[in-house]
Amino acid sequence: MIQLKNLSLRRGAKELFNSVTLTINPGQRVGIVGGNGAGKSSLFALLRGQLHADSGDALFPAGWTVAHVAQETPALSCSALDYVLDGDAELRALEQQLAAAETAHDGEAIGRLHSELAAIDAYAAPARAGKLLAGLGFSQEATTRPVASFSGGWRMRLNLAQALMCRSDLLLLDEPTNHLDLEAVIWLEQWLASYPGTLLLISHDREFLDAITTQIIEVARGQLTAYTGNYSDFEDQRAERLAQQQQAFDKQQRTIAHLESFITRFKAKATKAKQAQSRIKALARLERVAAAHVDTPFDFHFEPPEHSPNPLLQVELADIGYGEAPILRRVSLSVESGARIGLLGPNGAGKSTLVKLLAGELAPLNGQLKTARELKIGYFAQHQLDTLREDESPLWHLQKLAPTTREQELRNFLGGFNFIGDMATEPVGPLSGGEKSRLALALIVWQRPNLLLLDEPTNHLDLDMRAALTLALQDFIGSLIVVSHDRALLESVTDQYWLIDAGQVQPFDGDLADYRAYRLAQQAADAAPRASAAGGAEVDRKTQKRQEAEARQRLSEQKKPLLKRLTALERELTPLNAEKAALDAQLADEAIYSAERKSEMQAALKRQGEVSARLAELEEDWLMVQMEIEALEEANI
Repeated sequence: MIQLKNLSLRRGAKELFNSVTLTINPGQRVGIVGGNGAGKSSLFALLRGQLHADSGDALFPAGWTVAHVAQETPALSCSALDYVLDGDAELRALEQQLAAAETAHDGEAIGRLHSELAAIDAYAAPARAGKLLAGLGFSQEATTRPVASFSGGWRMRLNLAQALMCRSDLLLLDEPTNHLDLEAVIWLEQWLASYPGTLLLISHDREFLDAITTQIIEVARGQLTAYTGNYSDFEDQRAERLAQQQQAFDKQQRTIAHLESFITRFKAKATKAKQAQSRIKALARLERVAAAHVDTPFDFHFEPPEHSPNPLLQVELADIGYGEAPILRRVSLSVESGARIGLLGPNGAGKSTLVKLLAGELAPLNGQLKTARELKIGYFAQHQLDTLREDESPLWHLQKLAPTTREQELRNFLGGFNFIGDMATEPVGPLSGGEKSRLALALIVWQRPNLLLLDEPTNHLDLDMRAALTLALQDFIGSLIVVSHDRALLESVTDQYWLIDAGQVQPFDGDLADYRAYRLAQQAADAAPRASAAGGAEVDRKTQKRQEAEARQRLSEQKKPLLKRLTALERELTPLNAEKAALDAQLADEAIYSAERKSEMQAALKRQGEVSARLAELEEDWLMVQMEIEALEEANI
């Protein structure tokens, strides 16, 4: 087991841990959470022997093998596969000893070493390394490429694969999902669920923590506090403790009221049943998030856009890619006002490429991209951080956007992103990745976009900032397109998905649980052995594809009039819901019941009854049409 006994640790003038006592039992999967700078990474450095306690003890079995993800990757000439195999230090040591024994023609040593290699299943090691690389998104061809040929994000995946290759007793993972897409995150979840050793995981991805952890340790105010269960259990337990403090409780209630208001607005908007259910479940979880994060330093929102053209943009029969080779072919789509879209698809399918096209950073190879004259895009991608001036301050960056705005107003705005006091005027260069991401988001929020394009916006953001961003995006009344491996964010801020795969962009009818099942089934089918009669199988596959295409076409034709009717109903529902809300507010005002306003009150009551009756009719019609569509879809499964 791991034991910390009365342990204290300082880094410079800052006290990270003060007389901490903690026990972690073998085989536990522990999530480490806390704000940036609280001491999470220092705890890992302590367990790896890189830091030493100022007082007290940090103990774990001397024979344990500890694996961690290296933060740097040298530009090596060895292949990706060999680099991952290096993670099994015992394997490499035995291989070196065997090579030396063979050079010395030492038959006894050669026999003994072959037995030891067989005992650790060394001959299956390349296949094991290959599976790790495949799970993390590397193609077969990529496994033979030199390490030096990969970009920074892919080298971090190689470091992760190397750590997983180690047959460790203790695995330390610090933000392992930061450089992964959703496909790789799902794979890593499955791998870690069967990891036999003790796992310590630093992560700001609540869904990832929920799927894996059996215990949460919160690092805050110099203490390590253990909670039994996963991250959702931690939220419940911590929220209960915080709710006992009156100030925290009051803020929690205001936030819950905001969420209830959002749920009411969402229910009034007709959407597909599955997506509605997913959304409401996510919002129910967010009530716990809000309670667990009542002491967050982040508090911001999006001002309404100045214009809301409809549609915002349209793509017509566009081939999209780089050079002459399209990644996406004959793409046709429209982004309507108020759309909230999540992009799904395997790594390399073209999600970021599509976002770059929509952002105007990439021209279509052919076809057309049409944009509304009043379109105003807020685009966040990781390379946006590179556009920040390292030698200038957050305040300077905001003043460039708003030269005539008073400095105090700009400071107040930056304070909502926790750039307070001297932080607002100090250079950006020394800031962490999370702080730079917060600044990039702040600059986008200030500009009041009517279309947000967010490509992995939560990378480097801690849980408090993710919760604040989620609440702000829920309240954003413009249009939104998101690429993210953070499933909690996707579920909470989007209400439809586009699937990008095999060069195509098409709607995905389902929620993230459906998508996970779809991808796992797809991966299982890809891994199945090929039929021995390849020729006959190819003919059967072509026939099956043709039949499936014909069935989809029939279904599309049958659904077309129903979808048209659904759209018409939704167009009538929207203004009536708005009118109903206005009438309810008018009749909630006590002044309207005075004698002088009797006729106004009577007219409002009459109109409220008419609107309520019409809404009931429309909602029943909408439900019937939706049921007809679902029946058609089930009949064609």
